[in-house]
Amino acid sequence: MTRSVLDASALLALLLGEPGADKVKAALDGALMSVVNLAEVVSYYARLGAARQDIEAILRPLPIRAVPVDTALSFDAGMLRLTTLERGLSLGDRYCLALAKREGVPALTAERRWPDIAAAAGVSIALIR
Repeated sequence: MTRSVLDASALLALLLGEPGADKVKAALDGALMSVVNLAEVVSYYARLGAARQDIEAILRPLPIRAVPVDTALSFDAGMLRLTTLERGLSLGDRYCLALAKREGVPALTAERRWPDIAAAAGVSIALIR
């Protein structure tokens, strides 16, 4: 059973032991993450100089289902542009929101500006801190 969709900020909080990691850990079983948000996490470690095999070793054991991007999800994420423009949400942010909306579950994030657009985007937001 899917309980939430993870934003990159939420997964990084868990991996880095930041505040809110306990909330992410509690939501891991059955969690989803778009491959776009997964790429954001990979990019974080790549920027630090980590090798691909090391990044895979960090992420592989996690019980998160990476959801491929399809045309419908891309349209949903694209259509969120106007709703999220004022808050400066990225394309990755919009994919997370679109996936959460499609699945009917909360988006789990550390991004404090998301609750301000939740109603307009038609998505439930769960802040980890």
